[in-house]
Amino acid sequence: MVDIYFASMTSIIDRYNKAKEEENQLVNPNCELKFWQKEVAMLRQQLQILQESHRQIMGEELSGLTIKDLQNLENQLEMSLRGVRNKKDQLLINDIQELNQKRELIRQENVELYKKANTIRQENIELYRKVYGNGDTSGANGAMLIDGEDMEEDSNGPVHLQLSQPQQQTHASPGAIKLGRLQLY
Repeated sequence: MVDIYFASMTSIIDRYNKAKEEENQLVNPNCELKFWQKEVAMLRQQLQILQESHRQIMGEELSGLTIKDLQNLENQLEMSLRGVRNKKDQLLINDIQELNQKRELIRQENVELYKKANTIRQENIELYRKVYGNGDTSGANGAMLIDGEDMEEDSNGPVHLQLSQPQQQTHASPGAIKLGRLQLY
């Protein structure tokens, strides 16, 4: 008898749960529909407010605004403009810093290239001394001729090098040494 009572009670509870679920399913679509209708109405209102605010920021439809509303709008625009200027300033500062870093790298490269050019110049002077001896290190006026340009040994200024096609040297003096395109006198 207890088993029958228990089975009966279980079936009653199952029927109750089933009825409750069906009721929730019937009620839920209505509640869900109402929820979404309220959500849509609220979003439409927000959209309308944003559109009105946008028009006012663009300077349209200002006739209905009070002086206080206009002052608030002006303050809002000034804050926005300040933000835009700050962002622009920061971008310009970043660009300037990047350009300064590039400039410093190029300057360092120039220093290294100048040192290499001086080393090559010194090596060429050494070659000249080996060929002509240590007596007269100045050669003809102590100058080196590179593609027709005189270069002084003691020059501390920048060296201007350029590529060019090799040319026949017809004006070379009898005592000149030609090393590639470099000719020492």
